[in-house]
Amino acid sequence: MEGIGAPLMSSKSVSLIKVPILDSSNIGRIQPNSLVRFRGMVQDMFGNELYVGAFKDGSTWRTNKFTDVASFPMSSSTETRIWERRLLYCVPVPGQSPWVVQSSDSASSSETVINRCGNWTPQHGEKRRREDDMSVDQMDLNVCPILLFIREDGLPCQASQSQESVIGGTSPIQSMVPDFDTKSLPCLVKIYDSPESELKLNDVFEFVGVFTFDPELMVHEDGSDEFSSGLCEDTLVHLPPNKVPRLHCFIHRKLAVHDFLVGSPVNEPMPNLVRGIRESLLRYLTAVLGNDGVAAQCVLLHLLSQVHARVDAIAVGKLSLNLTGFSRESVSVFGNQLNIAIQSLLPFTQSMPLTVENLNTASLAPKKDYQTNRLLAGTLQLAEGTHLTLDETQLNAGILNSTGIENVRLLKNLMDLQKVEYDFEYYKLEMSSDVQLLILSEGKSNILPADLVLPFQPSVVASSVNADGDSLQAWRWYLATLRSLPHVIDTELQKVIEDDLVAARQEDRSLGSNDFSSGYLELFRWLTMARLMSASFGETSLSLEHWQMVKELERLRKERVK
Repeated sequence: MEGIGAPLMSSKSVSLIKVPILDSSNIGRIQPNSLVRFRGMVQDMFGNELYVGAFKDGSTWRTNKFTDVASFPMSSSTETRIWERRLLYCVPVPGQSPWVVQSSDSASSSETVINRCGNWTPQHGEKRRREDDMSVDQMDLNVCPILLFIREDGLPCQASQSQESVIGGTSPIQSMVPDFDTKSLPCLVKIYDSPESELKLNDVFEFVGVFTFDPELMVHEDGSDEFSSGLCEDTLVHLPPNKVPRLHCFIHRKLAVHDFLVGSPVNEPMPNLVRGIRESLLRYLTAVLGNDGVAAQCVLLHLLSQVHARVDAIAVGKLSLNLTGFSRESVSVFGNQLNIAIQSLLPFTQSMPLTVENLNTASLAPKKDYQTNRLLAGTLQLAEGTHLTLDETQLNAGILNSTGIENVRLLKNLMDLQKVEYDFEYYKLEMSSDVQLLILSEGKSNILPADLVLPFQPSVVASSVNADGDSLQAWRWYLATLRSLPHVIDTELQKVIEDDLVAARQEDRSLGSNDFSSGYLELFRWLTMARLMSASFGETSLSLEHWQMVKELERLRKERVK
């Protein structure tokens, strides 16, 4: 029975380049019952929906799998089998940079071949036996006319549409286009026969499946289809098909940052090539930052950072950065230039001004609404690898209300622990995050203490700093590839780092407090900087040369802090 989806693909490998991506720009041009791709973040998980998966039509078993509405009439006496499918509410990844949206049609998945890609998960691949299982031979495989089959030449071809689905050559979905959110198109993805552990909240996936739209569902006030159990109807009533399209998923794969790149200079990071890209990227960042080379080096390490392990309450690998010395005037120049540069380099970026009004009113934490049975998104519900810039120069004197105090605590926990509390009304649940945090402020931030604090000292003001497309592509590949490299620090060098830290603390008593916890965190920060310095050269183990570079960078930073 689980093999019902098998005829959807031929035995040949099938390239996904011919499969259109479903988004707000082309929703009006895609016919219902078409094979599409959808890239998005899992923003909410509705659980399982029970439906009539199979029913007997005379002597023939038919299926409702991959459909919203039964293809054949069923009477109350019809012999049926109840199956279940998972419902995921997915949205375009928050903070997608413009270049990601523009290049989505030619993104890396266009080169992916279904039968050759090991990380694709077919929805019919898990042979989970049901008590009411039956052989495929007993099932009429042609009962779902909406499904797309793959031609022998590897191209998708659409099954014949019913006459009612096309009126005057126009798809019925086109008349509903104004109701869709033209800025951010969500999608209700229906998952079949996939282990729950494969899909998690806030993960980014590419789903391939059938886009369905049936006007008949619009007349049901309860939002349920004609053969649903109604288990999820309280939720679905708030997600009508004309506002949230449905996608019945065949296969899916989890996406990482590098999956959003159009291409890469090479498959492996060769040292000579990496050094050249590193030098050009540093020159670019230095120009963006008004010829401040020290700030450029700190920003480079910051952009390469990611959480790669958790030890007790410490998120190992994070490196938040606080650039101080900004005024409202200078942040409008250099801060704006830096934000534009980061947006051109990273696929997911967000920025938020820190004002008393914003802190007192913003919804930072996701919150469960039990009346609609939905998780309401918060500003801090972000995909892994997102960069968040906080502008503290806008913060004036004022009084924080209870919401503002809670929001400050949420931001501090994100910076310190890389965790966000989700509010489920009766309890709060901490969810792990991996967000790069950059704070722009006048003086050292008192409410958001960063791992690195550096006074910003520009010497020139450039009207604009531009980069050509080839350079941007190389830099994007560089940041996406090197941040995920494995890395080790030899025991001997780790001992050298510990000794240097002890010597530095003896020389400068202002370097944190003298308690054990502070020294422990300081050691982690130095080890993180050492790891990132090596990674910036494409190296997987720390050398003494790179450690000396970290010490020199720290010396220059401390001189400014003094």
